[in-house]
Amino acid sequence: MRIWIDESARIPPYEQLRAQLRLMVSSGQLKPRERLPPIRALAQELSLAPGTVARAYRELEWEGIVEGRGRAGTFVANEPPVAFSVVERQLADAAEAFAAEADRLGAGQQAALLALETAFAARSDPDLDSG
Repeated sequence: MRIWIDESARIPPYEQLRAQLRLMVSSGQLKPRERLPPIRALAQELSLAPGTVARAYRELEWEGIVEGRGRAGTFVANEPPVAFSVVERQLADAAEAFAAEADRLGAGQQAALLALETAFAARSDPDLDSG
């Protein structure tokens, strides 16, 4: 499971995690009845506090996307109520292709995100392209 938390973003880490997990369920990357990583394990992997991961899981549970089963863990709901538009699917595919290419080039997450931000900035500011 590939999840990125941008510590410099204005979006809180729990919201970044919630949105990415929701997208993974919507796109079918996480299947119905699939177990999510344990809170502590995911927190350690992402260098987050366990409470941050728990909050993301709790909000997904409120949305009906996942269900907590106590000590058994947290699982994707049998029929998660998320619709995935064609644009969202294409965007997810493009993001996965970009991440794979960044990995192939040996670029780290931060370098890849910086390149993406720079590309967006250049699209919105034509003067950046000419310099």
